[in-house]
This record gives sequence, C-alpha cells and structure tokens, in this order.
Amino acid sequence: MKRNSHQLSNFANTADTAVLVRLHEAELLLSISRTLATFEQLDEMLNYLLKVTTNEIGADRGTIFLEDTETGELYSYIAQGDLRSEIRIPRDSGIAGYVFTSGKAVIVSNAYKDPRFNRTVDEKTGYKTKDILCVPIRTMKGKLLGVAQMLNKKDGKFSRKDMQLLMAMTSQAAIVLESFDVIVRMQKVRNQEMAFYELVSSITAEIELGNLLKKVMSEATKMLNAERSTLFLNDEKRGELFSKIGEGLGSIEIRFPNNMGIAGAVFTSGETINIPYAYADLRFNPAFDKQTGFFTRSILCIPVVNKAGKIIGVTQVLNKRGGHFTKDDEARLRAFTAQIAIALENAKLFNDIQNMKNYSDSMLESMSNGVITLDENRKIVTCNQAALSMFGITPADILNKRADEFFSESNQWIMERVRFVEETRKTDSQIDVVLRTEKATISANLTICPLTSVEGKHLGTMIVIDDISAEKRMKTTMSRYMDPILAGQILESSEDILGGKNMLATILFSDIRQFTAMSEALGPQGTVSLLNEYFTLMVECIQKEGGMLDKFIGDAIMAAFGVPIPHEDDEDRAVRAAIAMVKTLDEWNKERIKRGEKPVQIGIGLNTDIVVSGNIGSPRRMDYTLIGDGVNLASRLEGLCKKYYARILLSEHTYRRLKGTYRIREVDRVVVKGKSETVGVFEVLDYHTENSFPNMMNAIAYFHDGLKLYRKKAWDKAIDAFAEASHLVPTDQLSRVYIDRCLYFKQHPPGEDWDGIWIMDDK
Repeated sequence: MKRNSHQLSNFANTADTAVLVRLHEAELLLSISRTLATFEQLDEMLNYLLKVTTNEIGADRGTIFLEDTETGELYSYIAQGDLRSEIRIPRDSGIAGYVFTSGKAVIVSNAYKDPRFNRTVDEKTGYKTKDILCVPIRTMKGKLLGVAQMLNKKDGKFSRKDMQLLMAMTSQAAIVLESFDVIVRMQKVRNQEMAFYELVSSITAEIELGNLLKKVMSEATKMLNAERSTLFLNDEKRGELFSKIGEGLGSIEIRFPNNMGIAGAVFTSGETINIPYAYADLRFNPAFDKQTGFFTRSILCIPVVNKAGKIIGVTQVLNKRGGHFTKDDEARLRAFTAQIAIALENAKLFNDIQNMKNYSDSMLESMSNGVITLDENRKIVTCNQAALSMFGITPADILNKRADEFFSESNQWIMERVRFVEETRKTDSQIDVVLRTEKATISANLTICPLTSVEGKHLGTMIVIDDISAEKRMKTTMSRYMDPILAGQILESSEDILGGKNMLATILFSDIRQFTAMSEALGPQGTVSLLNEYFTLMVECIQKEGGMLDKFIGDAIMAAFGVPIPHEDDEDRAVRAAIAMVKTLDEWNKERIKRGEKPVQIGIGLNTDIVVSGNIGSPRRMDYTLIGDGVNLASRLEGLCKKYYARILLSEHTYRRLKGTYRIREVDRVVVKGKSETVGVFEVLDYHTENSFPNMMNAIAYFHDGLKLYRKKAWDKAIDAFAEASHLVPTDQLSRVYIDRCLYFKQHPPGEDWDGIWIMDDK
C-alpha cells in the first residue's frame, strides 16, 4: 500500500518527537543523579527531587515519603503548598501506605471515591485533592525506600506514561538516597553517643536529689522524643516508689506501693515493659488520665539497677512522639539509667542524711521547751527558738560563745550542774528554779543531759528548759479553747491581738443530723453524755490542725482557721480537720453500734471570707467571736449537706485557695436563702473508702460530664451520664438528685436566660 508524501512527513515528525522525548528523559535522569550527589542535606535532596518530579509530571503538588525503619512510619521533610513541616504517617495508611506495602504504583482518578484515601489533610488545610499518582521508590536491587506521590494533574489526568516517567526518576534518585541514608544514620548514631556521654557527665555531678531527678527526667524525655517521663526510686522503709519530679507535671511528690501498676510490675519483676497502645493493655489504669486530662498512648518502663545488681527504682517514659518506643529506645534508656544509677544512690543517701538533719532541726525548733547544746569544749553550738524567746536574745548573742560567759552572775549555778553532768555522765534535773534575763525572770524546770557517741566518747551537753511561768499557766488555760500552739502564739504576740479587726478566715460549721429525735430518746443525762463524748472527739480534730473553737451552739460546732493567728494554708487545715472529723466519727459509730447505740451523723460546711474577729459584748461580759456574711454562708453550706446528701461541703471561695490535692467534685451553683449572690458548691470525698465509694474516679468523671450536659440543657444525655455514675456507686444519692431535676426540666423547660443556678428557698 502506498503512502502519500503528507503521511510520510507526519510519520517522520512523530518519530523525531519520540527521539527528542527519549533524549530529554535520558538527560533528565542523568541530571537528577548528578544534582542529587551535590547536596549535603537530606531535606535539600528531597526538595530538589520533589521540584523536578512535579514539574515534569505536571502535578499541582507532591510529596516524597521515605521509610523510618525505627518507627515503622513514612515521613517527609518537605512538601509543596501549605504543608511545609515534617509529615509522618503509618506505613500502611492511605494511598501512600498502600503503595509502600504492596509495592505497586497506582493512579487514582477520583480520590474521594477511593476508600484508601485519607481526607484528614484536606479537611485541615482546605485543599481539594482530585486525582493521585503514587509510585514506589526502589533501588536497582529492588529495595523499597519509600513512595513518591503526585496530586492533581494540571492538564488532564495522570497517565501510564506519567507513571513510567515518575518511576524512572525516583529509581535514578534511589541510589543516592540509599547511600545518603546510611551516612545520615551513622552520623545520627555518633551524635547520639557524644550527646549521651556529655549528658551522663553533666548529670552524675549533681548531688541534690530533687535537682538530679529533674535533670534525669528532662533529658530522658528529650533523648527518647517523648512527652513525659518520671523516675521512681524505691523507699525501702515504706515499701513505696516515689518521685519528687514528674517532667511536665510540675514539682509534686508522687508515692504509691512498689508493687502497684506498671511501674510496680517492672520493679518487682525486673523486666522491661514496652506498651505500644496503653488502653489496650489490661495492666494500664486509666484513672490517672481521667483525673489529669492527659492521654497516655504508649509506655516504656525499665528497672534501674545499681552495680550490685539491685533494683533501686524504675524509669517510665510516656508517649513517643511520632510512633511507638522501639528496641533501640529500650537499649538507650537502659544504658542511660545504668550510667546514672550510682549518682542516684549517692543523691538518695545525701537526701536521706539531709532529711534526718532537717527532721532533727525541725523537731528542735518545734519544741516548746528551750534547748541549748554545748560541745566538748563547752562552746554553745545550738539554741532553739524557744530558748531565744525565753532569754530575749538573737542567735548572734549566744551561738559560738563559751557557756560560762553566757551563764554568768545569777545564772552561774547552771555551769556547776553542767560540770557535774560531765563528771558523772548522768542526767541532772532541777525543779522550779529561777533563770534571770535582762528582760524577765523565768520560772522553769531544768534538765541537763550528757551527749555521748556510740563508742561512749563525750561529745557535749544538752540543757533543756521547761518554762512554768505564769504565761505558761495562762497558756494551759487557753488551750482548753484552742490548739496549744495557737495559744502560745497569742501569748507571745502583742496584747491588742484580741481587738476587733477584719481578717481572712475559713469558717467551719458542723451539726448533728436528727438531733432532736435523738435527744428525746436519750433524755437529759444521756444527751449531755453523748455531747460531751462527741465534742471531745471533734474538738481534738479541729485543734490538731490549728483551728480555734469559737463556740458550741446546741449540738452544732463553730470553728475558725486563720484567727487570731493566720497561716499560709488555713483553708487546707480546715479541709483536713473536716475529713478527720468524719473519719473519727465513723470509728466512734462502730463502737456505738457494738454497744447497741444509734450512730451519729453530721454535716460540715466550710467557707473562706473576710470576717470581723475580736471581743464582742459588754464591759461586764465579753466573748471573742467572729461575725460577717462569710460566717453565715458557712452555716448555710452545712445545711445544704442535707439537700445534696453530702457530709462535707465547701464554697468556691475555699476551693480556689486550696494548696493540697483532694478528691473533690463540683456539686452545684446556688443562691442560698437570704443571699442574692451565686456561689459554687463543692463536695470533699477524701473520707471515703473503696467500700463506701467504689469506682470513685470513674463515677466522678461521669458525674462531671452529666453536670456539663445539664447546664447545656441536654437533659437526656445528662440523665445517661448521671445514671452511669449512679450505677458505679449506687449509694451516691447526688446523681439521683440531678436525674430528678433533668426529668422535671424536660416537662417544665426553663427560660432562655436559665444559667443552671439553683435557688434555695429554705436553709
């Protein structure tokens, strides 16, 4: 068959074009190899390769993913468009994951109809992916390094010719990428080793335990690219694991039995635990996550072993960024803790010695008796605050002075007793003697004791002074009404401390439930006997925390914390006192039930506010008491215990000022009778046991969820949440109260301006 001249010309042009295309592709592939070999950074190589491939293929965007063999992920240092930070995805996720795991190139003409496509990135960025070309990146020997992914062909659709060209370009680049990856890994290992040795040298120089723990945890977190870490040391005396620092948690001390949880399992077994999915492991307790809001994904926990092979603690690291903890992470953390184990033991020993010294110093300073110690040369070494106050002096007036210079003139007889004790090595006691100072004369009982070493060597002498002056007798009288330490502070302060003044105080009100019926059944004498026994127990709880008993009002108790002498933690003292009152009452009730007597139940209300404190009354009869709205609110809160089936309620004013950690849940926001202002009400649950309030943290979490839904008027969802809480703790009536409220509001919807506040019509 003959062809005309026009057909022959077209055929020749087509052949020439094909030759030109092949020449261009050959030059392109050669240029890729040469150019990639000139780069020194992996991100530069990927950036160049991405630019060339997108231009040649005619794509709108593209990404080069390489495999991270340590984490089992695909990652990219650079991507065009809006996505310029590092991207990491599981190596079996999405279109890229499919191509990597199958080793097959794909063309997806409609991304949103393909079930393998992940829309998350589009939803975050607003970008619209239409079609996709994705090919594996292989070396000449067939080793799979990653994938190249092109998005949205600018003219038309991706074709098989595009696929072949992209595979050719990536195969040409694979040779350089594989070689560079080996170099990068070797450099990374070397850098890690150098940083590791520098880190160990820096840490082992630290001797203070708190600082050492902080350094270790901070560096362990960085070293393993984790979110949090904690180093727990074993307290052999108490059988507990403890840590003073939790990286990312702040400076708090954590303690728990050394056989409890994952950390306890590692400590007792000595085996490393690596959990990739915490919530899928039955050993993981999610209660702490619910309490703090932190979400634990992965856990690596290893034992800390000293050079003698003894386990002295555990290191726990949480949430590896970008994947799971690997065997390499285990080895690095194990090597790290092995290197610092000696430093940890030294720091712990130093900490124990420092604690013993602090304990001794604190005990000395807390004594109401004056204590003065002399060394073997009769030089005064220590003098506690009580002795300084008795003599009206400062430490500079007595410390490092010879005893015979200080105890001179009328007090010289003391040195005679000191010499007697030195000679006989026996304790000497002097009853009701007189000590004279420049400012006062002290009536005291004096005890002089010899100080000896374990070997029996004379180390010095200790002089103990027991003040029995009129001031101390007055203190004894006042101690009937308040804590003895508080009474001592009042006596040592100026006389106008009992004058009326505005003071911040935490008021405690408590009341016996159904007391009228109880008193009618007991009769007058039985009622008085009951109250005397009950008040004795309750007042002791209050005074142990430095509280001042204000008055008894029938069967009610009114006490205050922060007056007449304020403390930095008066709110915490009040809460601890309330918890102690309930626990003490429960123990007393066990005895009453054994005797065939009815148990006594109480409600306690706490509020913190500015109150007026001082002497109130007439010139003939005065009473030191407190008045103010803050006092009234505390009383109202005690009454609300009945409404909410609670035993301890506190206002938001007290709750916000607490420094300690307690098990507390929000109860309501109310307007109490006689008031117009709204106040938040909270319930303290620390007196409960696992038997009296099982599944506490889970139940509280459901209750809080229900409270949020209740305030959003989502009645049915709120009922479900409260029902879950009630199911976990059937004896907790508060959830039932809110279920009834929700049912009522479903039938009688509140107005648009309803803000969830409950108005109390009675006390």
